[in-house]
Amino acid sequence: MKAYFAGGCFWCTEAIFNRLKGVEKTQPIYIGGKIKNPSYREVCNGNTGHTEGIEIIFDSNVISYETLVLVFFTTHDPTTLNRQGNDVGTQYRSAIFHNTNEEKEIINKIIKKLSDESIYENNIVTEISPKTSFYYAEKEHKSYFESNKQNPYCQVVISPKINKFVKDYFSLLKIN
Repeated sequence: MKAYFAGGCFWCTEAIFNRLKGVEKTQPIYIGGKIKNPSYREVCNGNTGHTEGIEIIFDSNVISYETLVLVFFTTHDPTTLNRQGNDVGTQYRSAIFHNTNEEKEIINKIIKKLSDESIYENNIVTEISPKTSFYYAEKEHKSYFESNKQNPYCQVVISPKINKFVKDYFSLLKIN
């Protein structure tokens, strides 16, 4: 099965989901925009309407779509519009692109649960949309964190996020 999430920088999102049991492959993508085949530079300029996302290929016998959605919501800030940390612009918006109405219902159920439990101080503003056309990002973005751990952005932004994720979701990791 496939899922399409945008949680800010795709380097961060991919690094999280690659660690989950049942996730077979992730791929950085540009989704939700209005031009064909955008480049990283074009998306970063914020004029294409695309957001940095990931395509997740997963085994639903090992991990459910519901679990993926819960991990998505709890590993980034879904309450800020067009921003994740210092990354600002529509290209960093929180978004889920669903394949079916059933997936949309699961997403809304989790949002309601998180809201009812007051997990966040502010309202969840994640964009929920049907999956649109998307474009695979350039090769250098694939497994960016794994290949660039010494990069200051990776050390300051991604590593702490992964450390928290590992602590919170240890039982779901591929390597426990």
